[in-house]
Amino acid sequence: TFSAPSRGLIGYHGEFLSDTRGTGIMNRLFEKYGPHKGQIEGRKNGVLISNGAGEAQGYALGPLEERGILFVGHGEALYEGMIIGENAKTDDLEVNPMKAKQLTNFRASGGKDDAIRLTPPKKMTLEQAIAYIDDDEMVEVTPKNIRLRKRHLDPHERKKASRAKAAA
Repeated sequence: TFSAPSRGLIGYHGEFLSDTRGTGIMNRLFEKYGPHKGQIEGRKNGVLISNGAGEAQGYALGPLEERGILFVGHGEALYEGMIIGENAKTDDLEVNPMKAKQLTNFRASGGKDDAIRLTPPKKMTLEQAIAYIDDDEMVEVTPKNIRLRKRHLDPHERKKASRAKAAA
């Protein structure tokens, strides 16, 4: 047994089940109100952010899979500032997931029109989404979707807010 602040357990249940391969049993019991224990470490990776509004295209998502884990699939509606995946690196990256393949009147030769194979997107529960976000991000909940987005949708506003936070 151990004592931990309740806010530190948000999102931990799924990680606990993964660590124990589904065999662990976790019970929680309120012990006491205590002093603030400090900042809880968040994720280390950045996110992939959509740079415009539109529909996600498989042609654009294929190369983006190399940059990290995607949260959206082909055909999903996107908007500017929406988080569409987790970057493999530590910084946030603006990407264009709406880029469609240019069509020509020529037939493909040499296998250039290979079908794009996408891995299924990572879908999050509400608890996982709340545990995933950073201070500058929000969870958007609708009857059909749970989406992640930046607090400031406009990239210039995001940059201005990050500068103000760094100066404070």
